[in-house]
Amino acid sequence: MQTNKITSLFNIKYPLIQAGMIWASGWKLASAVSNAGGLGIIGAGSMYPEVLREHIVKCKKATSFPFAVNVPMLYPNLEEIMEIIIEEGVEIVFTSAGNPKTYTSILKEKGIKVVHVVSSVKFALKAEAAGVDAVVTEGFEAGGHNGREETTTFTLIPMVKEKLQIPLIAAGGIATGRGMLAAMILGADAVQIGSRFVASPEASSHQNFKDLVVKAQEGETQLTLKELAPVRLLKNKFFNDVMELYTTQPTKEDLIGLLGRARAKKGMFEGDLEEGELEIGQISGLINEIKPAAEIVKEIITEFQEVQKEIISF
Repeated sequence: MQTNKITSLFNIKYPLIQAGMIWASGWKLASAVSNAGGLGIIGAGSMYPEVLREHIVKCKKATSFPFAVNVPMLYPNLEEIMEIIIEEGVEIVFTSAGNPKTYTSILKEKGIKVVHVVSSVKFALKAEAAGVDAVVTEGFEAGGHNGREETTTFTLIPMVKEKLQIPLIAAGGIATGRGMLAAMILGADAVQIGSRFVASPEASSHQNFKDLVVKAQEGETQLTLKELAPVRLLKNKFFNDVMELYTTQPTKEDLIGLLGRARAKKGMFEGDLEEGELEIGQISGLINEIKPAAEIVKEIITEFQEVQKEIISF
């Protein structure tokens, strides 16, 4: 593949980035994706500071290629997390769920490239003004936490592209080479893929969760809990409990009470498919097999190149 803005920015082979998902994106997955030519990301959102340090150290030993760390800006140990990232010489940071101004200038002063995840044109422009090197525009098809606006990925890409000067990475509902090509035709410089990599041996999530993702069909995920932080979940007992609570016109405190603590860990990491919060994207209906991360990258890039040739010949 030819180099573009993102492959040049990150010094990677393919414009394919693995999302920094909580309870799934540890050093094993990140290093496997980076070794395969993409950009692997360690998801700091489910890690205590010293656990993150351990994953960074192991990732550096497992790959000689670039990798990144994703940091939700609402993280309670944010200052300590950023100190570890700087101390360990991480070269790329993806920030999300908060104000990109908080740490962008500090990280860039250390020579670290910064990317911020957004769900709207408005926030993309704010991220650009904050000095980030690129943005991830994430449609509401994506798993986990995303925007309240419910703007779809393929609507969001061209709207952001029209206004933005910096590189654009598309995320949400992309798991194949065809999806990758479609996103790039609409204006993306690269794609970020999450859900597809959950169904890999290297993902740190529980096997029960991986198996359920593979079994998931169209319509089995839904965006909910908008009053707290919108999150896309697989439908299970916990999801049904949330829907039942909504029939009573609950307060925000009622929803917090039902959610409790460590609900996502219970589901995705510990494998409780009834009481756990199971975050995954709509594209799970297209994921039918667990396979190694390197094979996933190869499959996506091969399909991308084949379909690209078909379109050119047409």
